This record gives sequence, structure tokens and C-alpha cells, in this order.
Amino acid sequence: MVNVAVFYVSPIYAESVNDNLLSHLSLEYELPEYSKVYDDQRDPFSDANAALILAKKTNRNVLIEIGGNWCTWCHKMDAFLLANPNVYQALHNKYVLLKISVSDVNENESFMKSLPPVLGYPHMYVSTASGKMLLSKDTAELQDNNGYSKEYWLTFLNQWQRKATLPKL
Repeated sequence: MVNVAVFYVSPIYAESVNDNLLSHLSLEYELPEYSKVYDDQRDPFSDANAALILAKKTNRNVLIEIGGNWCTWCHKMDAFLLANPNVYQALHNKYVLLKISVSDVNENESFMKSLPPVLGYPHMYVSTASGKMLLSKDTAELQDNNGYSKEYWLTFLNQWQRKATLPKL
């Protein structure tokens, strides 16, 4: 059996997010559930496979966000994204976001062992649509003055987005 989600190689919580809250953040499509919440019950391999398929269809990379509902900085990152629609839109227009929950209830060990070590939470990885790991990112690098920085976030998102390729002649 081959797991496409074995990579060579953020967080909006169900309790805090509803359609009214997100209505001012216009995207071209509905976000999949694995892009919205950390859920201990979700199958990370199934979600990763779906994220890779969507990334291929939409010509985007996958941003894998590791964290959980227990994580204070995960909540701060969600609040930052909701308060900064241009960053939120850049994230979702340039990447397929895949949130993977790690918690005392479910550490998702089999999925996590395929990734480089996590040094803190939330932690992010960037993968191509074919599953090739491009980057392991400590989200502390996106902070400035005890909060997340719009400038750092947009630079990061622009730097690691999938680049357009010209057709071969």
C-alpha cells in the first residue's frame, strides 16, 4: 500500500468560526474542512491525499499546519489571519491549507514520523502538489513584537508559493 501523504519531506477552530465571521473574507471557493479546524478524529493521510489532489487541480502548493486546539499560539495565528484579510486571502489563494491536529488524545504519530521534527507549535511545512517537501518553518519566524507580522507572513507566502511555469517550446 502506498500512502501519497508520506511527504519527502493553521488554525481556525470549530467553536470560534462560523460563516458570518468569515463572510468578509472572500475566496473563490469553499474551504475544505481540513483547512478550517484541528480535529483529533480526522484521518491525516486521507486529508493529505485530498489536499494534494486539490493542490494539483488548482496549481498550488500545500501548507501543512501542525498544532491543536490546546495551542495558544495557534489561536493567536487564527485571530491574526481573521484580522488581516489580505494575508488570509493570500494564504488560501496560493496554498491548500492542511491542518493536522496533535494532542494528548491523538498525536498522529504515524503521520508525524514522515515529517521533520517539530520544534514548537504551530509549525508549518510547505509541500509541492506531488508531496515533495520544500520547507519546514518555525512560525516564531513570522512574529514581530510579540505578535504575527503582516509583512513577514506575506513575504513567506510569496516566497514559497508555486511558481508559474512557462510551456516548453
